[in-house]
Amino acid sequence: MRSLAFLLLILVPVLGVWTCVWAQAGGWPTPLDVARFGGQIDGLFDLVPWMAAITFVGMEALLAWVFFKYSRRRPDKAVLTCGDHKREMVCSAIPAVLLLLIAFSQMGTWAGIGLERDPPEGEYSSASPIGELWASQSDWRTRYPGRDGQPGNSDDFEHASELVVPADTDVVFDLRSRDVDHVLLVPEFRLRQRALPGHAIPVRIRAGLRPADAERGESSYDLLCAELCGWGHFKLAASVRVMRRDRFDQWLAEAEARWFSNGAEDAR
Repeated sequence: MRSLAFLLLILVPVLGVWTCVWAQAGGWPTPLDVARFGGQIDGLFDLVPWMAAITFVGMEALLAWVFFKYSRRRPDKAVLTCGDHKREMVCSAIPAVLLLLIAFSQMGTWAGIGLERDPPEGEYSSASPIGELWASQSDWRTRYPGRDGQPGNSDDFEHASELVVPADTDVVFDLRSRDVDHVLLVPEFRLRQRALPGHAIPVRIRAGLRPADAERGESSYDLLCAELCGWGHFKLAASVRVMRRDRFDQWLAEAEARWFSNGAEDAR
């Protein structure tokens, strides 16, 4: 009976680690990565499970050893102890060090993605400012700068329920909310950012095409709200269209013409 229980304790960490490795090798549950910072963010996600896996295996091995060593009947009585101060300090210090490791390992990645509003010199020389992405309880709405290239002027134009960006180009825009808290979520971009009323939150992305869409020159990804924001939450299912640069420039010119035409061409 002791041997069977010992084997069961050993099988638990072995099967647990094998399941995680098998899932990661099969690409589950991580979605396709088409973003510039996707690899770095996935690395941060992998760091915590690996730390947890090592801790889990070590604790299970310790539990199995204690069970196997002290499960025999002994004629002597148990001894009451009041703890060991040094061991308690070690058990408190190890999690603290691990938490500091997690905290410091992510600082460079998040700073590069969006915490620094002004990118380092030369880092985003090809940046293409979109302007603003507005979230509300009815839709997502993108505001593009006009021909002067500066957002916030009278020549700006808008596009509803869709964010259209050029492929393989650094895109910078301000995320805003018209009413309540929303959360912008695009899993393939590894992008999750909260939109707060009264705040302009800079977002920086660089997205690519799906391999299957390379010849067509255009890919579409789901743009979701990951916050239960009210009665209109179900309406916040939009999309992100990533286009080859020449197709994007053509679409941009057509979208601007439609916005300022006021439907006059369609009435003819």
